[in-house]
Amino acid sequence: MNTPPMQPPWQMSEAEVRDVVGLVRAGQSLAPAAWPGGAQVAVALSFDCDHECFELGGGGRAVGRLAWGEYGRRVGVPRILEVLRRHDVPASFFMPAVCARLDPDETRRIVAAGHEVGLHGWIHENNSLLDEATERDLMLRAMDVLTPLIGRPPVGFRSANWDLSRHTIALVAELGLAYDSSLMADETPYELIIDGQNSGVVEIPVEWLRDDAVYFLFNRNPATRPWATPDDVFGIFARELDAAIAEGGLFQLVMHPFVIGYRSRIWILQALIERAIERTGGKVWFATHEQVADHVRTAALRAPAAHD
Repeated sequence: MNTPPMQPPWQMSEAEVRDVVGLVRAGQSLAPAAWPGGAQVAVALSFDCDHECFELGGGGRAVGRLAWGEYGRRVGVPRILEVLRRHDVPASFFMPAVCARLDPDETRRIVAAGHEVGLHGWIHENNSLLDEATERDLMLRAMDVLTPLIGRPPVGFRSANWDLSRHTIALVAELGLAYDSSLMADETPYELIIDGQNSGVVEIPVEWLRDDAVYFLFNRNPATRPWATPDDVFGIFARELDAAIAEGGLFQLVMHPFVIGYRSRIWILQALIERAIERTGGKVWFATHEQVADHVRTAALRAPAAHD
């Protein structure tokens, strides 16, 4: 792996800083002039189906935590699918390949319900710890697992825990994926620049504050505890949604079935959907990440002068 030698950061030359910072950058904004159907806002809901791989991918074997992941599969996903079904809302589900192998019917059910399934690693591994060859191999193996279950190759990628290596985005481009959803350089989609070159890969940006696990996750190591009530979290998400509506932008949200799928929390998902509809008078475009990436790319191609 071509990893720069470790040294105190204050000893880095300007050229070294520019090399590190310039590896992956945000290119042109892909904010479209309009959303489909004259919608005031685009809402892209996503669910990371980490399940048992949340424990396995970090090297753990704790039976209790594996059961916690199983809750996401057994209870969380069905509850989420039911809420989405009632409102006819499509969403994106990011699935580690090992989770798909443990229960391939789950992936099939998600796709049959009209949702997208994207790549989320092999076993929820930390990509920043991998050499390039291993990372490529795991991504290819994950694609091989998901493709027959989805009925076509997946088109989007989200790195586990949003931990990326120097090679991750280049591999996303190499594999011909349409978009990534692991980076945070904007609130609206943008094109990824790799080593100064346009990649053609759309970034559907994430953010920790639009992630349910930040507020609700329980860990012993590292020691984290839920620190916000469901009402508090809904308030944060609702403010993000309202601002996106006011700007005519994108509201993107990350949730986890073993986090949001509890009886005291699932209402947040339903309330956000209802709020988006109410605040826009129904002029809201609920879309998968793939649909958002396709729309913004097509809009940019149709209006090149807007990005001169």
